[in-house]
Amino acid sequence: MAATLALLIPFFGLILIGFIAAKVSRQRADALGWMNIFIIYAALPALFFKLVSRTPFDELTRLDFIFTQLAAVYSVYGLLLIAGVCWRKASLGESVIQAFGGAYGNIGYMGPGLALLVLGDAAATPVALIVCLENALHFVVAPAMMALALGDERPPLRLVGDVLKRVALHPFILSTAAGFAVAALGWKLPVPLGQLVDYLAQSAAPCALFAMGVSLALRPLKRVPMEIGYISAAKLILLPMLMYALMRGIGGFEQNWVHAAVLLAALPTATNVFVISQHYGVWQERASATVLITTVLSVLTLPVVLYLVSAGFLSAEGMP
Repeated sequence: MAATLALLIPFFGLILIGFIAAKVSRQRADALGWMNIFIIYAALPALFFKLVSRTPFDELTRLDFIFTQLAAVYSVYGLLLIAGVCWRKASLGESVIQAFGGAYGNIGYMGPGLALLVLGDAAATPVALIVCLENALHFVVAPAMMALALGDERPPLRLVGDVLKRVALHPFILSTAAGFAVAALGWKLPVPLGQLVDYLAQSAAPCALFAMGVSLALRPLKRVPMEIGYISAAKLILLPMLMYALMRGIGGFEQNWVHAAVLLAALPTATNVFVISQHYGVWQERASATVLITTVLSVLTLPVVLYLVSAGFLSAEGMP
């Protein structure tokens, strides 16, 4: 267990450093702007390109894996959406954000660095598939559902076109597509360009985690609504359990792939959930609280998941 905890110290340590730096410096939230631009438009795209472009192309076409992974994520999403509308009697817009709070993990900022550190380079392919394709689907589902909830006045075809355009031009998607092309064609980048990609990729996790800590500090917790309790349980407990059950039940996946899917499923709520809520002006304060609370609780839950992985309790043995 000590070795497991040691793996998490750099990640939560960087978040804590960012949190403390924000509290001490008392900078305004907009001071983080250029850091976020660097992370979203340079560092993380370089990391995704690196992961995908250096992976054998046949491994990038494992549709059975990504469909299984997305089925687990959107099963939890659908459950929370129904709970919000039917049980909590929330509006559709609020229920959409609540559902994302329990299904959309911090796979971009925390996922690649943690999974590669814990599982090694063998996890690069499943991590790349999850991060890129799950994010792409979220970028489609979020605006589509919020348009339905808020009564978007744009004609349906224009709405679809705007959503697809936004997805296609997102830096994560462009870098992933470029990585797929390089992998398919078997190209090798010139050494100087490859070194630039490596430098940017290496900066992705530290910068992203530091920025995450700053963001948490600048959105203080004011109250804890009742629904955040079951949303947190769904994100940190139900989703990784369901992910493992589906991966093992369907079978045919290597152990590192199963472990990568479970580990990324166990991550706390993505800061993008707050960004979505802020963009549409729906459930903003509670979305911020969900990100903060799940991140704090993951200090307790992630060591358990890592221990189960390292101790062999999440074995893929017996799969077809």
